[in-house]
Amino acid sequence: MNNVFSITDSCEKMRIAREILEALPEWFGLPEGRENYIKNSADQLFFTFRAESGEELGFLTLAPTGKDTVELAVMGVKKEHHREGIGRALFLAAKTAAREAGFSFLQVKTVRMGVYPEYDATNRFYLALGFKEFEMMPELWGEENPCQIYVMSLHEHLEEKEVSR
Repeated sequence: MNNVFSITDSCEKMRIAREILEALPEWFGLPEGRENYIKNSADQLFFTFRAESGEELGFLTLAPTGKDTVELAVMGVKKEHHREGIGRALFLAAKTAAREAGFSFLQVKTVRMGVYPEYDATNRFYLALGFKEFEMMPELWGEENPCQIYVMSLHEHLEEKEVSR
């Protein structure tokens, strides 16, 4: 049974984002940053994972960053439900939606591996999904939170094109 749903109502998006992000202080403990994620989620493509009981267990948002690229802007799964496949299910639904919307690339930003154990698990998750290291931007979030950007192609198979002269 598919437990991933796309949400379009802005108030519902913000309610779900708040509930889940406030339950994840290890990753979203800075109030200003957390509030920005919640506010921005209202205008983003939004997916939630809902348990059979109706409880929201996780969510993910996508935000276009260019004509061909969309960013996994924020993702959260309640800690007691980590490693149950919820994040992967959310990601696969979002990846399909991004591809169907005509995007070619998906990117995500996180804190570089080796800085905080919580983010090391996040990095391993993104790598396991198939993301590749794209760029390191230590100045983006400050020296204490160096930003690692990962990217992935949304095309299953890239065909070689002949170059005519």
